[in-house]
Amino acid sequence: MGCIDGIKDTLSQAVFTPSTLLSGRGGLHMAQIILCVITFILGLLRGFSSHTYWIYAMFAWAFCPLMTLFITIIEMFKLDIILNMFCMDWADFTTGMAMSSTLMTLSVAITYANFYICKTCLYNWIVTVFAFLSGFVYILEVVKDKILDKKKATYLAALPGFWKVMEAFVSCMIFVSLTGYRDKPALILCVIAYIIPFPILPLIIATNILKKLKTCLPFNLDRFVFIFLVISVVLYIFAAIMWPVFMFRNNPRPGSCPPTYCIWAIQFMVAFLTVINLILFTLDLIFTLLGICNFKRT
Repeated sequence: MGCIDGIKDTLSQAVFTPSTLLSGRGGLHMAQIILCVITFILGLLRGFSSHTYWIYAMFAWAFCPLMTLFITIIEMFKLDIILNMFCMDWADFTTGMAMSSTLMTLSVAITYANFYICKTCLYNWIVTVFAFLSGFVYILEVVKDKILDKKKATYLAALPGFWKVMEAFVSCMIFVSLTGYRDKPALILCVIAYIIPFPILPLIIATNILKKLKTCLPFNLDRFVFIFLVISVVLYIFAAIMWPVFMFRNNPRPGSCPPTYCIWAIQFMVAFLTVINLILFTLDLIFTLLGICNFKRT
């Protein structure tokens, strides 16, 4: 009866509270949604482009405000109380999402500025300014949660979870940058090496966020993560060797390649990001083996 009474008491607290929009947190959420939507509309009005960096930017400017809107609605109806009780640490999830959104919005602001602004491109300058403002308001939320409110981080907002987010983020940037590999079997194998770990990362993140789901798994998740990291490190070692060898052999940087953009520079970016992700996966594996920095030792 005590457990049932506790559940009833929790459900009774889930009521509509629009006053949350008037708080500092609610104001930040409204600013994030408005700025991202304005940036998305401005980017859309610029005209459709098949350029992968433009598509990634449009996705980020749509995904981040949608997640913020979802969080706002949950908190407005106090449903976070129920989620906290039954399946997840809501404070950790929201801070982690703010950190992830910061990563996405700032990265697209930098790439958009790199590829699209010029001395006479006033419209693209305006888009870039709004893109950086979108990233700035997400930074403010992270600072508020981590420094001012000192919210406790359990996974997504802590180093182990956000490390996985960074691995997934770098993988996304690799996919966005892939070009010039279709007629080279060795490079196709590199693309396969990038693909294999990628879909598993969000599954690991989601399973660790949803605490009840983790307890229902028929296997040890931490042991699975360890095996996954070993395989990922091997795959990225392969790609870090093969991509530069087969992409840049007899393919020096052309003299006409500008400092901001050319196909060769994007191909080099893939090689650079491959090394970055290899370092991230390797450190993840080492931290997991040693059980340091809140990583669970297997």
